[in-house]
Amino acid sequence: MKQFFLLIALALTIQVNAENNQDTEPLTTEAPEVKAEPVNLSEPSTLNFNMTSPSASPKFDFDFFKTKTNPDVKPYEFMDDLTFVGVPLFLGGLALKGDKAMFRVNAKAEQGGKKNTQLLTDFKTGIDDYTQFFGPAMVVGLKLGGYEGRSDWPRLLASAGASYAIMAGLVNGIKYTAKEMRPDGSTANSWPSGHTATAFVGASLLHKEYGLTRSPWWSVAGYGVATATGVMRVLNNRHWISDVMSGAGIGIMSTELGYALCDLMFKEKGLLRNDLLLDNEKPSFFSISMGVGLGNKDLDFEGQGQTMNLKFRAATVVDGEGAYFFNKYVGVGGRLRVRAQSVKDFGDFANFVAFEDYFAWQSLQSHYAEVYPEAVDDETYFKKLGYSTDENTNTANAPVTNSYGIVKSDHITEFTGSVGIYFNLPLGNHFSLGAKALIGRSITQELDIDGYAEGNMKDISYTMTLDNRQGKQNVLGDPDISFNDLQYPNNTGQKWTDEWEYLTVGAKSSTSYGTGISLTYRYKSNFSWRIFCDYDYTRKNFTATYDPFHFAQKGMTSGASFLMDAALTTSTEVYSDGIGLNAREYNTRKHMNHVTLGLSFLVNI
Repeated sequence: MKQFFLLIALALTIQVNAENNQDTEPLTTEAPEVKAEPVNLSEPSTLNFNMTSPSASPKFDFDFFKTKTNPDVKPYEFMDDLTFVGVPLFLGGLALKGDKAMFRVNAKAEQGGKKNTQLLTDFKTGIDDYTQFFGPAMVVGLKLGGYEGRSDWPRLLASAGASYAIMAGLVNGIKYTAKEMRPDGSTANSWPSGHTATAFVGASLLHKEYGLTRSPWWSVAGYGVATATGVMRVLNNRHWISDVMSGAGIGIMSTELGYALCDLMFKEKGLLRNDLLLDNEKPSFFSISMGVGLGNKDLDFEGQGQTMNLKFRAATVVDGEGAYFFNKYVGVGGRLRVRAQSVKDFGDFANFVAFEDYFAWQSLQSHYAEVYPEAVDDETYFKKLGYSTDENTNTANAPVTNSYGIVKSDHITEFTGSVGIYFNLPLGNHFSLGAKALIGRSITQELDIDGYAEGNMKDISYTMTLDNRQGKQNVLGDPDISFNDLQYPNNTGQKWTDEWEYLTVGAKSSTSYGTGISLTYRYKSNFSWRIFCDYDYTRKNFTATYDPFHFAQKGMTSGASFLMDAALTTSTEVYSDGIGLNAREYNTRKHMNHVTLGLSFLVNI
């Protein structure tokens, strides 16, 4: 990710140097016309060489308090640049506030005897702490380097200060009034996202100062990095998708209001450049989008006689899209879409992460009851096993003293590349309707949970009888097994730890079909905002690999492990799949119907 941002900065620097030199004229010399004329030798002749070359690079600009206004620059009227595009983003986040997932609290940090039943994602990046300042850093750097933008220093500083002040007031006022809990359960100030709001204020600054006046690709860079910041806040489990959408809306609205106030105060003073004008009626474009994915929110798996279920939240969707139009109405293009859908409820898959119920030991206990019905009950059995009988919690002599799940990835991510036909219907000078028909390929990145457990190694003494006579085999054709002289599990004196892949869920690549409708508002000759609703369909074959008892291989001696495996294989009380301690595999074929609602920022090219 760092290399990606470094590459963006390098490309933009190259463009700055190219634009700074595009008006530089080459030095030329002309031979003077020689004519024979009489010369008065009594007067000395004077030769004056006045040869100058335009500067090859701009001068540094440190005039922070000096007002400068270039001639022929059109002044902005109050509210001249307001698009109100941040309003639907904020309201969209407000509408999604009710779609919340379980709080993933670190089980290792829980105190007071709480059960380790919750999961903690292991994904973490600190890049979003820095990318939120990409916009203002670029604006200040370009300004110091003498690369003229929209405003001089006093007007720029006033506009930026007003924008950040409005944003800070809105964000903090809402945060500490709504008191929304963060996904990681750390603090109750989640909605809206301050990082995302800060990033979109900076992106809007870069857009207004240099995107509108020098090159539209400055706007693409600013809003692209701001969108990435919001996505990283979701993946870091610091914010919900609703927080990010509302934060983006507040950031854009705050900047537009800040600039509107300064346009009212400064009027024509401090303006250095006019907006760029694009003389092209074809609606060819490049866009970046952020939206929310609705539709399928659950997966049901079947295998080994069982059904397992996963429930998901609304998806976070980010797009890069572009199209070339042959005329006003028809064009061809493509879209790269990333859809990340986080788990809301792990369902039955989460039952074994904590291990407090210890189904395997309960199954073995049923065998004790068959052999010693007069001596075995739950209280006696679990007390002998090393557990406290009052709350059934882990103790120093228990087979498992600590366990938790580490979520390496708590979401299924789809990467879809599509191409197709784009349609445009103009509704006037500023508005147009759009549609498209796409086909592409969808690749899925899997959900991944690791398990961790530690405890005391156990051994069990017993005698085993195998009966392979005709009619004595079990349903799998294996010999009938019976155990006698069972002893309570006892400690070997050794400790064990185990970390393994507890659950992985993935899918094969598949063909994707997409369509959608949109409403575009072209507020500048080369910039537009678009509200869209897309529909995508694909059929995927999902596979879930589930390994809840992997720890048993390290938690028991080989003889005890064999006994446990046999107990689970033959038990109908706990399992009917007949695979004992082995990993389980579940499959399902799902018709995926996705609806995406979102907002796009377009550069018309």
